Amino acid sequence: MLAWHAGPGWRMIGSAVLGGGLGEREWVLNAQVRPGYDRMDPEAHLRELATGLGLTGPGMGLMTAAPVDAFVHAADDEVEAVVTAGLGVPTWAAAPDYVPTPYRPGTINIVAAIPAALTDAALVNCATTATEAKVQALLDAGYDCSGTASDAVCVAARVPEPGRHVELFGGPRSRWGARLARAVYEAVYQAASADVARRALGEAAAHPATTGACTGAAPRLVSSPS
Repeated sequence: MLAWHAGPGWRMIGSAVLGGGLGEREWVLNAQVRPGYDRMDPEAHLRELATGLGLTGPGMGLMTAAPVDAFVHAADDEVEAVVTAGLGVPTWAAAPDYVPTPYRPGTINIVAAIPAALTDAALVNCATTATEAKVQALLDAGYDCSGTASDAVCVAARVPEPGRHVELFGGPRSRWGARLARAVYEAVYQAASADVARRALGEAAAHPATTGACTGAAPRLVSSPS
C-alpha cells in the first residue's frame, strides 16, 4: 500500500471509497487488493488498514488491483502527482451498454497535490482537469478508452487562510490547473505505458497474495510522506 501523511492544513476533493467528497483531510491511502476482491465493506477494510499504519483523523482511502509498488511520480512546477495504473478492463465512459457488476476496486488511481489554496469550485475544476489529462495520456499511450469503470482521483490543496489569496480557477489553462494537467498526464502516461509492457510480457497485474515481504511504499508529495 502507498500512504501519504499530509498532516493538517490540506483540503481534498476525491472519489475515494473512504473519506471521499470535499473537505479537510490529513492523509491518503492507496491499498492494493487481489483481483476478484469480494469484501462488501471496503470502507471498513480501508479504515482497518489506515489504523494499522497509525493514520488517524480524517483521510481518504483508495483501492486498486494494480501493483502499487509500480507507482509513478511526476511533478510540474510545485504540483505533484502519484499514479497507479492497471488496465485489465479498459472502457469508455459513455459505452452504449451498461451491465451492473459487483463493486470492483479502481485500477487507475490519481493522487495530486497543489501547494496553493483554491475555492471549492476550483477544486472541483481540478478534479475534472486531472481526469481530462488522464484520458489524453491513455490515448497517447495507445489505449482506446477513457479509463476503467472504477478509477479514482484525489486532489489536495492548501486550506485557505484569512487575508491570503485563494485561487478561483482550476481548469487546464489556469495557473495551477495547467501544472496539474501536465503532472497527471506524465504520471498516467508512464504508468499506462508500463502496464502495456507488463502485459506484453505476461506478468501478473497484481500479486497473487499478500506475503510477509510486502511493505508500504511512500511516494514523496508536497509535504513529508509517512
